[in-house]
Amino acid sequence: MGFVTLGIFTLNQNGIEGGMLQMINHGVITGALFLCVGMIYERTHTRMIDDYGGLSKTVPIFVVFFTLFTLAAIGFPGMNAFVGEFLIISGAFKANMVIAAFSIIGVVLGVTYMVWLYYRVVLNEINPNTKSQLSDLDFREITTLVPLVVLVFFIGLQPGVLLSYMHVSVEHLLEHVNAENLEVYDSVTLFARYLKEIIGWV
Repeated sequence: MGFVTLGIFTLNQNGIEGGMLQMINHGVITGALFLCVGMIYERTHTRMIDDYGGLSKTVPIFVVFFTLFTLAAIGFPGMNAFVGEFLIISGAFKANMVIAAFSIIGVVLGVTYMVWLYYRVVLNEINPNTKSQLSDLDFREITTLVPLVVLVFFIGLQPGVLLSYMHVSVEHLLEHVNAENLEVYDSVTLFARYLKEIIGWV
């Protein structure tokens, strides 16, 4: 959600629309990942990462869905989060280069964590303590996850459908900001001003 906040506070078209789109993406992807965790928890009754491993060998259908949602979470091209992150970062570069650079570092750290998690849960050695409890997804669980997969690819490949509803509202908001001639500062400038005042008081 930090990316959503960043997008909104860029106060430009790309950033705000990216932030709004990313709120939708966050709901879809996070909901999907929590569903996956819940489905596997029903079988093993544990959420500890160390209790899993080698799921690709024991529950391959589950792994297909988990892989898709993991790729979506890290912003893989063609999936929904990629569009939101791209718009936010492009908006951040227009607002402030330093903040934009830090946002890219945040993306890299997020990708690193998700890949580490995926490896330990899916590709690591099978944990003998939970292997006997694992069974693959049934029809009900598959039909629950399929609509979320459709949303991930639909938003990723056709983002204009949602963005078209945002254009007018965002343009109207920015017109008001510009018309009021508000003093809007980026985070770095604002911090520098506060620091100068604090030093002046000392």
